[in-house]
Amino acid sequence: MRAMLLDHPRSPLRRGQLARRALAPGQVRLRVAACGVCRTDLHIADGDLPELRSPIVPGHEIVGVVEEVGSGAEQFRTGDRVGVPWLGWTCGQCSFCESGRENLCASARFTGYHLDGGYADEAIADARYCFALPARYTDAEAAPLLCAGLIGYRSLVHAGDARRLGIYGFGAAAHIVAQIARWQGRELYAFTRPGDTDAQTFAKLLGAAWVGDSTQAPPEPLDAAILFAPVGALVPAALRAVAPGGTVVCAGIHMSEIPAFPYEILWGERTIRSVANLTRRDGEEFLAIAPQVPVRTTVEVFSLDQANEALARLRDGRVTGAAVLVPGL
Repeated sequence: MRAMLLDHPRSPLRRGQLARRALAPGQVRLRVAACGVCRTDLHIADGDLPELRSPIVPGHEIVGVVEEVGSGAEQFRTGDRVGVPWLGWTCGQCSFCESGRENLCASARFTGYHLDGGYADEAIADARYCFALPARYTDAEAAPLLCAGLIGYRSLVHAGDARRLGIYGFGAAAHIVAQIARWQGRELYAFTRPGDTDAQTFAKLLGAAWVGDSTQAPPEPLDAAILFAPVGALVPAALRAVAPGGTVVCAGIHMSEIPAFPYEILWGERTIRSVANLTRRDGEEFLAIAPQVPVRTTVEVFSLDQANEALARLRDGRVTGAAVLVPGL
């Protein structure tokens, strides 16, 4: 099969051919129809995350059609359209798995990091960790739901019932969360890179009550803030922006170093918390809600051979909404 491979961190992906592997029990083989390009892919490619399996096929926002079903994979049939997320396997036996917190399983394996992902014509996945997808979305539109949407949704849940919600970094996850937040009746305050007028215009179109850059203070204190931008300096900025009792949710898998800050901006029962990975329950809840809103994803489509270009544009902040690879182009 044709695939884009990462041999070493901080090196371009290369085109390659991989031999077709036999399915293990419980697995399904997919013909990849689309695969989102996520900021986590950038962190993997840039060497921000440890223990990289090399070479690896990146990509964990996979939309595909089932071509083959392994023994015991009774959830799906040939011809079904399914989504494959970041969480690819857990042990099912540790205290985290048994308490509904499989996202924290120490033995977890992640798609496009430990397990070959969707920057390819085909992908193999454990059927237990795949999702049926809402029919209203095209393949390219559905791809960002599988990480930007899922992690964004988990972050929004951890923001509690905040009425005034700040979002720092207005990319793929933010543009999905913004729609759910507005549907829930929240006021949205969007913070972008300084000078990023395109992102600010996009946030306004999605119903933001206020738009500014990350150096600015909102016009009134926030009840909660979600940080999608992987910039540690935004943590104290967000703490200053939230009211006493407010929550700052760090949604990324990687963040630059958080600078020292005075205790007074944390005092007042403000909370800082991180979001790690996702659970299958998150996926089921979010994929049921998305068509109700309805969430509409904005995507920029690239061919598989343009994977390096898509990653570069994402790194530079030159993608509106989400970038998606379509192997059939």
